[in-house]
Amino acid sequence: MGEGRAVVFLDGMGEDDPEGGNAMRNADVARMLEDIAASLELKGESGFRVRAYQEASRNVALLDEDVSTLHAEGRLGEIPGVGASISARIAEYLDKGYSPYLEEQIGAIPAGVFDLLRVPGIGPRKAHLLYEALKISSLAELAQAAREQRIRGVPGMGEKTEQNILHELERLEARSVRLPLSVAWPLAERVAQALRQTLGEGQVEPAGSIRRRRETVGDVDLLVASDDPARVLRAVRALPLTREVVAHGESKITFLTRDQFQVDVRIVPREAWGAALLYFTGSKAHNIALRDLALARGWKLNEYGLFDPKGKRLAGASEAEVYAAMGMDWIPPELREHAGELALAAAHRLPRLITLPDVLGDFHVHSTYSDGRDSLRDMALAAMERGYAYMVITDHSYGLGVAQGLTEEKAERQWREIRELNRELAPFRILRGLELEIRASGALDFPDSVLERFDWVGASLHTSTRQSSDMLTRRLIGALENPHVATLNHPTGRIVGRRAEYPVDLERVLQAAASLGKALEINGSERMDLSSEAAHRARALGGTIVLSSDAHAVEGLEGMRMAVAIARRAWLEPQDVLNTLKPAQLLERHGRPVRP
Repeated sequence: MGEGRAVVFLDGMGEDDPEGGNAMRNADVARMLEDIAASLELKGESGFRVRAYQEASRNVALLDEDVSTLHAEGRLGEIPGVGASISARIAEYLDKGYSPYLEEQIGAIPAGVFDLLRVPGIGPRKAHLLYEALKISSLAELAQAAREQRIRGVPGMGEKTEQNILHELERLEARSVRLPLSVAWPLAERVAQALRQTLGEGQVEPAGSIRRRRETVGDVDLLVASDDPARVLRAVRALPLTREVVAHGESKITFLTRDQFQVDVRIVPREAWGAALLYFTGSKAHNIALRDLALARGWKLNEYGLFDPKGKRLAGASEAEVYAAMGMDWIPPELREHAGELALAAAHRLPRLITLPDVLGDFHVHSTYSDGRDSLRDMALAAMERGYAYMVITDHSYGLGVAQGLTEEKAERQWREIRELNRELAPFRILRGLELEIRASGALDFPDSVLERFDWVGASLHTSTRQSSDMLTRRLIGALENPHVATLNHPTGRIVGRRAEYPVDLERVLQAAASLGKALEINGSERMDLSSEAAHRARALGGTIVLSSDAHAVEGLEGMRMAVAIARRAWLEPQDVLNTLKPAQLLERHGRPVRP
């Protein structure tokens, strides 16, 4: 097998997985098929075979049903593009938990060549070319060849490709250090839930950066309260998602999951649960400041509790108890960054941070009218199940060609369906929204005479992102200046862990949005854009925020949870966020009529 390439293992949550298991298994199988396609292409196999596995991967990822259920019922052949051969690969993977066929294919590829695919812009064809021409079989060799300007001599590549590879390698190294919250948080919750079920105990919580909802996370840390550490250690070893125990002691165990993520589980006495949770949540600066306040009173604060000069425990069973003993209100973990929260807690003036129940609707949702997977009706029903009063359907405009978005005629058809669904689903409302493309020139896809017919228009920049900072900034501000644009979507263009922000002058954009009375989006998809820091600055300037999932399928609506987390780190309260308004209030604020 190629060095450094972890073969895809089935997650192993099993049939009892109460939440997320179906999507997780489908994603695992889709990734396995995609890796087979990549390995075949690296070996120079026929394009027909490569495309067959690629198509099967896409179709498995889009399944509504659990692929393991289809396997158990002998229905894998019902998946479009999955014939007898690929069905056998899927069945073997589901039965064994890994793919011997994929291992065989990767084993036939020179060690390390598969790793080249981790570099954005290098697909199987380029990786094959690099190996054939320069015998490059590792990221280190790739970097050295780029620095020595040898890549530009490979047919089909050039100086620009060489510079892009160096740039992407630098970014890959930087982002490999930390996990995006969108990966780390669900992983930590899965481990915590599995331990709660195994132990029959409720005091199992993610800690550290995850609990503070940092947008990237260095370590996946969990805390368990138990007076029987040995039992907890046995439980961790027995978890289906535990691949390998890396280290362990009497009260701590570190293990690798099937996906090669490292998780640290620490066990603390029940009586010290609150103090330990406070300590291991951090941040370091918050903990130091809190400890100094305790020392000023002659007390001692550590992970075991709060103690007076004689060693008598004053508090420690819960976090609230510790803060109360210090004369403070409980501080939400998202605020624990030593940014004035301690003084506000002592003065009982902490903000009432926005919560998920405060959110009455989602401002950025796609359907099959553009690049969404699920129908308008299905997305509306799923939004209703989440307790929303409304949903802004924002399919792409036609200018983003890959999305096959709305033309005027297509928008008319969508509006007719919206009217029918609004009558059927009342009082729930679907608002006529649009994700409007900002073109390279700064022009918008539709004229004002069309834009005025939408309830809510969010402008987005997806293309020509390598323009100068001034041009990118002028494109964004120009869109905000249009009287019919209400929101600027994912303003910096970042995808956490994968793509850096565009070089826009964000301060100019934030100021323009505030002065024009336009909203900025916190996008809860893998983008996580705006950042909490930028959202905090937008609020300070008097701006408003909308929270969005950017869902392209029913399960994508879960992204709202991430958007709320970022908003809480930005110190946002319900009145700072437009999602807390009812539909009529929202339309009135935007100067739009309430349509039937």
